[in-house]
Amino acid sequence: MSGMIDSSARIETGAVIGAGVSIGPFCTIGATVKIGDGCRLVAHVNVTGHTTIGPRNVIHPFSSLGSPPQSLSYKGEPNTLVVGADNDIRENVTMNIGTKEGGGVTTVGDNNFFMVGSHVAHDCHVGNRNILANNVLLAGHVELGDNIVFGGGVAVRQFSRIGDGAMIVGLSGVRADVIPGGMAQGPLANLVGLNVVGMRRRGLSKADIHGVRSAYRALFFGEGEFRGRIDKVEAEFAGNAQVAKIIAFIRAGKRPLTMAIKRAETDED
Repeated sequence: MSGMIDSSARIETGAVIGAGVSIGPFCTIGATVKIGDGCRLVAHVNVTGHTTIGPRNVIHPFSSLGSPPQSLSYKGEPNTLVVGADNDIRENVTMNIGTKEGGGVTTVGDNNFFMVGSHVAHDCHVGNRNILANNVLLAGHVELGDNIVFGGGVAVRQFSRIGDGAMIVGLSGVRADVIPGGMAQGPLANLVGLNVVGMRRRGLSKADIHGVRSAYRALFFGEGEFRGRIDKVEAEFAGNAQVAKIIAFIRAGKRPLTMAIKRAETDED
Protein backbone atom coordinates (compact mmCIF):
# COMPACT_ATOMS: atom_id res chain seq x y z
CA MET A 1 0.00 0.00 0.00
CA SER A 2 1.45 3.40 -0.91
CA GLY A 3 0.41 6.98 -1.54
CA MET A 4 -1.54 9.26 0.76
CA ILE A 5 -4.08 7.40 2.91
CA ASP A 6 -6.13 9.49 5.32
CA SER A 7 -6.21 8.14 8.87
CA SER A 8 -10.02 8.12 8.84
CA ALA A 9 -10.23 5.81 5.82
CA ARG A 10 -11.23 2.18 6.45
CA ILE A 11 -9.48 -0.40 4.27
CA GLU A 12 -10.34 -4.03 4.92
CA THR A 13 -7.66 -6.70 5.01
CA GLY A 14 -7.27 -8.24 1.57
CA ALA A 15 -7.85 -5.08 -0.46
CA VAL A 16 -5.15 -4.43 -3.06
CA ILE A 17 -4.10 -0.80 -3.33
CA GLY A 18 -1.78 0.22 -6.17
CA ALA A 19 1.17 2.58 -6.17
CA GLY A 20 0.57 6.26 -5.67
CA VAL A 21 -3.09 5.89 -4.70
CA SER A 22 -4.62 8.74 -2.70
CA ILE A 23 -7.50 7.80 -0.39
CA GLY A 24 -9.15 10.74 1.32
CA PRO A 25 -11.16 11.14 4.51
CA PHE A 26 -13.84 8.61 5.44
CA CYS A 27 -13.46 6.36 2.40
CA THR A 28 -14.31 2.66 2.83
CA ILE A 29 -12.61 -0.07 0.78
CA GLY A 30 -13.80 -3.69 0.88
CA ALA A 31 -11.68 -6.80 1.23
CA THR A 32 -12.12 -7.96 -2.38
CA VAL A 33 -11.43 -4.60 -4.01
CA LYS A 34 -8.45 -3.82 -6.25
CA ILE A 35 -7.55 -0.19 -6.93
CA GLY A 36 -5.05 0.60 -9.67
CA ASP A 37 -2.01 2.82 -9.60
CA GLY A 38 -2.46 6.56 -9.33
CA CYS A 39 -6.17 6.58 -8.45
CA ARG A 40 -7.53 9.35 -6.25
CA LEU A 41 -10.53 8.82 -3.97
CA VAL A 42 -11.33 12.33 -2.84
CA ALA A 43 -13.42 11.67 0.30
CA HIS A 44 -16.43 9.63 1.51
CA VAL A 45 -16.07 7.12 -1.35
CA ASN A 46 -17.38 3.56 -0.92
CA VAL A 47 -15.82 0.78 -3.00
CA THR A 48 -17.08 -2.70 -2.16
CA GLY A 49 -17.77 -6.13 -3.64
CA HIS A 50 -15.55 -7.85 -6.19
CA THR A 51 -14.54 -4.59 -7.81
CA THR A 52 -11.45 -3.81 -9.87
CA ILE A 53 -10.62 -0.15 -10.52
CA GLY A 54 -7.99 0.55 -13.18
CA PRO A 55 -5.28 3.22 -12.98
CA ARG A 56 -5.64 6.98 -12.66
CA ASN A 57 -9.35 7.16 -11.93
CA VAL A 58 -10.61 10.09 -9.88
CA ILE A 59 -13.63 9.29 -7.70
CA HIS A 60 -15.45 12.11 -5.94
CA PRO A 61 -17.37 12.18 -2.62
CA PHE A 62 -20.36 9.95 -1.91
CA SER A 63 -19.87 7.73 -4.94
CA SER A 64 -20.50 4.01 -4.37
CA LEU A 65 -18.90 1.42 -6.64
CA GLY A 66 -19.40 -2.34 -6.55
CA SER A 67 -22.58 -2.43 -4.50
CA PRO A 68 -25.06 -5.29 -5.06
CA PRO A 69 -27.32 -5.11 -8.12
CA GLN A 70 -30.79 -3.68 -7.68
CA SER A 71 -32.33 -6.89 -8.97
CA LEU A 72 -34.66 -9.35 -7.25
CA SER A 73 -32.80 -12.18 -8.98
CA TYR A 74 -29.57 -11.47 -7.10
CA LYS A 75 -28.81 -14.08 -4.43
CA GLY A 76 -25.46 -12.87 -3.16
CA GLU A 77 -23.24 -14.33 -5.90
CA PRO A 78 -19.65 -12.97 -6.04
CA ASN A 79 -20.21 -11.06 -9.26
CA THR A 80 -17.98 -8.24 -10.40
CA LEU A 81 -17.53 -4.64 -11.47
CA VAL A 82 -14.53 -3.81 -13.65
CA VAL A 83 -13.65 -0.17 -14.30
CA GLY A 84 -10.95 0.85 -16.77
CA ALA A 85 -8.51 3.76 -16.66
CA ASP A 86 -8.65 7.56 -16.50
CA ASN A 87 -12.33 7.94 -15.69
CA ASP A 88 -13.66 11.03 -13.93
CA ILE A 89 -16.39 9.87 -11.54
CA ARG A 90 -18.16 12.77 -9.87
CA GLU A 91 -20.26 13.03 -6.73
CA ASN A 92 -23.01 10.50 -5.94
CA VAL A 93 -22.27 8.20 -8.87
CA THR A 94 -23.34 4.56 -8.37
CA MET A 95 -22.14 1.46 -10.22
CA ASN A 96 -23.41 -2.04 -9.41
CA ILE A 97 -21.87 -5.46 -9.91
CA GLY A 98 -23.43 -7.88 -12.40
CA THR A 99 -26.01 -10.63 -12.06
CA LYS A 100 -25.83 -14.30 -12.95
CA GLU A 101 -28.41 -13.78 -15.71
CA GLY A 102 -26.30 -11.05 -17.31
CA GLY A 103 -22.98 -12.86 -17.26
CA GLY A 104 -21.97 -11.70 -13.79
CA VAL A 105 -19.97 -8.61 -14.70
CA THR A 106 -20.54 -4.90 -15.20
CA THR A 107 -17.80 -3.18 -17.22
CA VAL A 108 -16.75 0.43 -17.71
CA GLY A 109 -14.05 1.40 -20.19
CA ASP A 110 -11.57 4.28 -20.24
CA ASN A 111 -11.73 8.09 -20.24
CA ASN A 112 -15.41 8.36 -19.40
CA PHE A 113 -16.92 11.34 -17.57
CA PHE A 114 -19.70 10.42 -15.14
CA MET A 115 -21.29 13.61 -13.82
CA VAL A 116 -23.19 14.01 -10.55
CA GLY A 117 -25.73 11.32 -9.74
CA SER A 118 -25.29 9.15 -12.81
CA HIS A 119 -26.00 5.43 -12.37
CA VAL A 120 -24.58 2.33 -14.07
CA ALA A 121 -26.78 -0.66 -13.25
CA HIS A 122 -25.95 -4.34 -13.19
CA ASP A 123 -24.58 -6.01 -16.32
CA CYS A 124 -24.08 -2.75 -18.20
CA HIS A 125 -21.15 -2.48 -20.59
CA VAL A 126 -19.89 1.06 -21.06
CA GLY A 127 -17.30 1.84 -23.73
CA ASN A 128 -14.76 4.65 -23.85
CA ARG A 129 -14.82 8.46 -23.89
CA ASN A 130 -18.51 8.75 -23.07
CA ILE A 131 -20.02 11.73 -21.27
CA LEU A 132 -22.95 11.14 -18.92
CA ALA A 133 -24.34 14.43 -17.63
CA ASN A 134 -26.03 14.82 -14.24
CA ASN A 135 -28.53 12.13 -13.23
CA VAL A 136 -28.21 9.94 -16.31
CA LEU A 137 -29.64 6.52 -15.46
CA LEU A 138 -28.59 3.32 -17.22
CA ALA A 139 -30.86 0.39 -16.42
CA GLY A 140 -29.59 -3.19 -16.34
CA HIS A 141 -27.90 -4.79 -19.34
CA VAL A 142 -27.47 -1.51 -21.26
CA GLU A 143 -24.60 -1.42 -23.78
CA LEU A 144 -22.84 1.81 -24.70
CA GLY A 145 -20.35 2.22 -27.51
CA ASP A 146 -17.72 4.97 -27.56
CA ASN A 147 -17.92 8.78 -27.76
CA ILE A 148 -21.58 9.04 -26.74
CA VAL A 149 -22.92 12.23 -25.17
CA PHE A 150 -25.88 12.18 -22.77
CA GLY A 151 -27.71 15.31 -21.68
CA GLY A 152 -28.89 15.64 -18.10
CA GLY A 153 -31.67 13.47 -16.75
CA VAL A 154 -31.64 10.83 -19.50
CA ALA A 155 -33.03 7.40 -18.61
CA VAL A 156 -32.15 4.33 -20.68
CA ARG A 157 -34.34 1.25 -20.63
CA GLN A 158 -32.85 -2.15 -19.82
CA PHE A 159 -31.20 -4.14 -22.63
CA SER A 160 -30.93 -1.09 -24.90
CA ARG A 161 -27.83 -0.49 -27.02
CA ILE A 162 -26.51 2.94 -27.94
CA GLY A 163 -24.03 3.08 -30.80
CA ASP A 164 -20.76 4.95 -31.14
CA GLY A 165 -20.98 8.72 -31.43
CA ALA A 166 -24.68 9.03 -30.64
CA MET A 167 -26.13 11.96 -28.74
CA ILE A 168 -29.08 11.66 -26.37
CA VAL A 169 -30.74 14.99 -25.64
CA GLY A 170 -31.43 15.84 -22.00
CA LEU A 171 -34.58 14.53 -20.27
CA SER A 172 -35.06 11.86 -22.93
CA GLY A 173 -36.27 8.34 -22.18
CA VAL A 174 -34.48 5.83 -24.40
CA ARG A 175 -36.63 2.74 -24.89
CA ALA A 176 -34.85 1.02 -27.81
CA ASP A 177 -31.49 0.81 -29.60
CA VAL A 178 -30.02 4.06 -30.98
CA ILE A 179 -27.88 3.85 -34.12
CA PRO A 180 -24.24 4.99 -34.17
CA GLY A 181 -24.10 8.72 -34.79
CA GLY A 182 -27.81 9.16 -34.16
CA MET A 183 -29.47 11.92 -32.15
CA ALA A 184 -32.38 10.82 -29.98
CA GLN A 185 -34.80 13.09 -28.14
CA GLY A 186 -38.11 13.02 -26.31
CA PRO A 187 -39.85 11.51 -23.27
CA LEU A 188 -40.17 8.32 -25.31
CA ALA A 189 -37.18 9.05 -27.48
CA ASN A 190 -37.34 9.13 -31.25
CA LEU A 191 -34.46 9.47 -33.67
CA VAL A 192 -34.53 13.13 -34.70
CA GLY A 193 -31.41 13.33 -36.83
CA LEU A 194 -27.67 12.80 -36.76
CA ASN A 195 -24.98 13.99 -34.39
CA VAL A 196 -23.17 15.82 -37.16
CA VAL A 197 -21.16 17.97 -34.74
CA GLY A 198 -19.80 14.81 -33.14
CA MET A 199 -18.87 13.38 -36.54
CA ARG A 200 -16.94 16.54 -37.40
CA ARG A 201 -15.11 16.46 -34.10
CA ARG A 202 -14.06 12.87 -34.74
CA GLY A 203 -12.61 13.87 -38.11
CA LEU A 204 -15.15 12.62 -40.64
CA SER A 205 -14.80 14.42 -43.96
CA LYS A 206 -17.55 16.54 -45.48
CA ALA A 207 -18.02 13.92 -48.18
CA ASP A 208 -18.42 11.13 -45.63
CA ILE A 209 -20.90 13.16 -43.58
CA HIS A 210 -22.88 13.98 -46.73
CA GLY A 211 -22.97 10.24 -47.47
CA VAL A 212 -24.21 9.42 -43.98
CA ARG A 213 -26.98 12.00 -44.30
CA SER A 214 -28.06 10.56 -47.64
CA ALA A 215 -27.97 7.03 -46.25
CA TYR A 216 -29.98 8.13 -43.19
CA ARG A 217 -32.75 9.58 -45.37
CA ALA A 218 -32.82 6.51 -47.61
CA LEU A 219 -32.81 4.13 -44.67
CA PHE A 220 -35.55 5.74 -42.58
CA PHE A 221 -37.65 7.62 -45.13
CA GLY A 222 -37.13 5.70 -48.37
CA GLU A 223 -39.71 3.58 -50.18
CA GLY A 224 -40.48 -0.03 -49.41
CA GLU A 225 -40.12 -2.12 -46.27
CA PHE A 226 -37.41 -1.25 -43.78
CA ARG A 227 -35.68 -4.63 -44.18
CA GLY A 228 -35.33 -4.08 -47.88
CA ARG A 229 -34.04 -0.54 -47.37
CA ILE A 230 -31.25 -1.89 -45.17
CA ASP A 231 -29.97 -4.06 -48.04
CA LYS A 232 -30.28 -1.21 -50.52
CA VAL A 233 -28.42 1.29 -48.35
CA GLU A 234 -25.70 -1.22 -47.55
CA ALA A 235 -25.02 -1.75 -51.24
CA GLU A 236 -25.30 1.89 -52.31
CA PHE A 237 -22.98 3.28 -49.61
CA ALA A 238 -20.53 0.39 -49.42
CA GLY A 239 -17.51 2.69 -49.27
CA ASN A 240 -18.66 4.73 -46.28
CA ALA A 241 -17.33 3.35 -42.98
CA GLN A 242 -19.87 5.22 -40.83
CA VAL A 243 -22.78 3.89 -42.89
CA ALA A 244 -21.31 0.38 -42.65
CA LYS A 245 -21.16 0.78 -38.86
CA ILE A 246 -24.84 1.78 -38.77
CA ILE A 247 -25.89 -1.18 -40.90
CA ALA A 248 -23.84 -3.63 -38.84
CA PHE A 249 -25.34 -2.23 -35.63
CA ILE A 250 -28.89 -2.65 -36.96
CA ARG A 251 -28.23 -6.20 -38.17
CA ALA A 252 -26.77 -7.19 -34.77
CA GLY A 253 -29.82 -5.99 -32.88
CA LYS A 254 -32.09 -8.41 -31.09
CA ARG A 255 -34.53 -5.82 -29.74
CA PRO A 256 -36.45 -2.85 -31.16
CA LEU A 257 -34.69 0.02 -32.89
CA THR A 258 -35.34 3.69 -32.19
CA MET A 259 -36.94 4.90 -35.41
CA ALA A 260 -36.68 8.30 -37.03
CA ILE A 261 -39.16 11.14 -37.29
CA LYS A 262 -38.82 13.97 -39.77
CA ARG A 263 -37.71 17.41 -38.80
CA ALA A 264 -35.89 20.28 -40.47
CA GLU A 265 -32.57 19.43 -42.12
CA THR A 266 -30.81 22.16 -40.19
CA ASP A 267 -31.84 20.58 -36.90
CA GLU A 268 -29.41 17.72 -37.55
CA ASP A 269 -26.49 20.10 -36.91
